[in-house]
Amino acid sequence: MSAAMLRPAEERIVHVPLGERAYDILIGPGLIGRAGGEFTARLKGRRAAIITDENVASHYLAPLMDSLQTDGIEAVSLTLPAGEKTKSFDNLAAVADMVLSAKIERNDAVIALGGGVIGDLAGFAAGIVRRGVRFVQIPTSLLAQVDSSVGGKTGINTRHGKNLLGVFHQPDLVLADTAVLDSLSPREFRAGYAEVVKYGLIDKPYFFHWLEKHWKQVFEGGPERNEAIAISCRAKADVVVEDERETGRRALLNLGHTFGHALEAATAYDSSRLVHGEGVAIGMVLAHQFSARLNLASPDDAQRVAAHLSEVGLPTRITDIEGELPPTDVLMDAIAQDKKVKGGKLTFILTRGVGQSFVADDVPPSEVASFLEDMRS
Repeated sequence: MSAAMLRPAEERIVHVPLGERAYDILIGPGLIGRAGGEFTARLKGRRAAIITDENVASHYLAPLMDSLQTDGIEAVSLTLPAGEKTKSFDNLAAVADMVLSAKIERNDAVIALGGGVIGDLAGFAAGIVRRGVRFVQIPTSLLAQVDSSVGGKTGINTRHGKNLLGVFHQPDLVLADTAVLDSLSPREFRAGYAEVVKYGLIDKPYFFHWLEKHWKQVFEGGPERNEAIAISCRAKADVVVEDERETGRRALLNLGHTFGHALEAATAYDSSRLVHGEGVAIGMVLAHQFSARLNLASPDDAQRVAAHLSEVGLPTRITDIEGELPPTDVLMDAIAQDKKVKGGKLTFILTRGVGQSFVADDVPPSEVASFLEDMRS
């Protein structure tokens, strides 16, 4: 029996059944040290190009390289600066050039070792080099483990907004090593937790209630953390299988993101002021508040969501963002660039209550602008 088959009892496997593009998400401690065995068990190629960032490389690049080489995988690496601004044209070109220089073939793999930024960038390069090479996600942040590493969305940012250039390119394997989460800063972990909460707010009210009771154990680690990650990954996998290209139900995964992305753009993606998960936290509260304003839901639901996110230490109001923000019309310009806009009409993910989210088409821009103006004071 191979090392890949000797799995710890606490490890979870979530299967994403996409036919010929099906893959597994492995969740548990120690997976980076076993990456070589998992790679050889699933992929035919024997070369890999690892894309990572400076923060992650100092902790996990050497163990990953050792594991791959032990199992006969020839690996090279590229280390980029950390931060949202790394998702750029220039870095996409640098990654693509490195992958080609390493003679990575279609059956070989690009490996993303890092958080959502590295996963999005490396996945985009994997999707376009040779019109698509194999791709392995090794997410090192909670946010990436429960969200961006699953589902095949890749992309970079432009001056027009976040993730507006990209392709759908499913990974061939996701290794969510939960041991690495212990090295995250409290702020990074909280930011990822916002995406965990999102799955409860979309259509799993029981999960949101469970998180209200068990969030401290999720933060501390142990079985509750692994369970929360597994539930989140299953929730996303179920939606991706039903709507891989985001033509319908998958849009629900963007709960809070339309507002959140606009706020990120308003801070020029300055992570000292706002990181993605914090923008999502504020955005989810705004989505519930806006729903209440439209008489779709009770204000009590918005208060409940805000109370939980605030309790764990996440921002919940626009005024929680440090520094000046641009005028509301600039925020509206960012919202108008959202990928869910169709025919110039705004689409939001709204709610009729906790766990009762839905896609709302043709939301009047004047209503949104008036609401945002009120929320800024």
